[in-house]
Amino acid sequence: MTATAAEDWKHWSEGRAASVSATHGQLALTGTHWLEPEPAEIPGLPGRWWAEAEGVRLRAAASDGITVDGAGTSADGEGAPVDGEVLLRPDSDPAADTATLGDLLLVPIEREGELALRVFDPAAPRRTAFAGISAYPYAPEWAVPAVFTPFEDDDARSVVVPNADGRERPLAVSGQIAFTVAGEHRTLTVGRSVGRLSGVIADATSGIDTYRFRFITLPAPDAEGRTVLDLNRAYLPPCAFSDHFICPFPPPGNRLDFAVEAGEKQVLSR
Repeated sequence: MTATAAEDWKHWSEGRAASVSATHGQLALTGTHWLEPEPAEIPGLPGRWWAEAEGVRLRAAASDGITVDGAGTSADGEGAPVDGEVLLRPDSDPAADTATLGDLLLVPIEREGELALRVFDPAAPRRTAFAGISAYPYAPEWAVPAVFTPFEDDDARSVVVPNADGRERPLAVSGQIAFTVAGEHRTLTVGRSVGRLSGVIADATSGIDTYRFRFITLPAPDAEGRTVLDLNRAYLPPCAFSDHFICPFPPPGNRLDFAVEAGEKQVLSR
């Protein structure tokens, strides 16, 4: 183990804890409210909300105090309260909008053509009780070479997997990585996005010493498909921090039959 590798991992771990416990980080999510085409109330929020083809529509009065980015700015640069109707573009749109109500952050999202509003509250009990993320000590033997092989014709495809909210949804996958770790040669199915590979895995520690599944990311492969799988950076999915996330479960073949004693383990509470 080099000092640099251990220090990099320590900084990564500290950054993870800071990110999920940020004011509107993953621990602050208190609700994901799926919307219908008809205007309706959302518990705890003023106004009426509904889904349209372009995004989430809100009707509210200025006295409700909801401010939307892009809905106009006041002299001091702050967003102006919504007074009437406004469209909020979801996170799938490059020009996505957010809204605020006091300390609350309101984020429209789109998943498989369905629209919802997420509510992030800095006073969420899980955020205020957060005491860190437990993890295995860094061990260099869990960082190993891997080779990525794209699916035929390099076509992305999808596999339907259960999600944490009980529904099944397509998971985009692009190929497989092959690697040897702890004396075991294995393959995992992963997806590809700009600058990296990513996957969802489980192993013999899942649901016992660690959360029931974890996420992994790998650097983008080179021209020969070579990359690195560092299981020290296997990390907890968002649904480990809030029940209101809809994380995908591992696809078939991504449940390793040995213990991966590396990476993040559990969320700690006071």
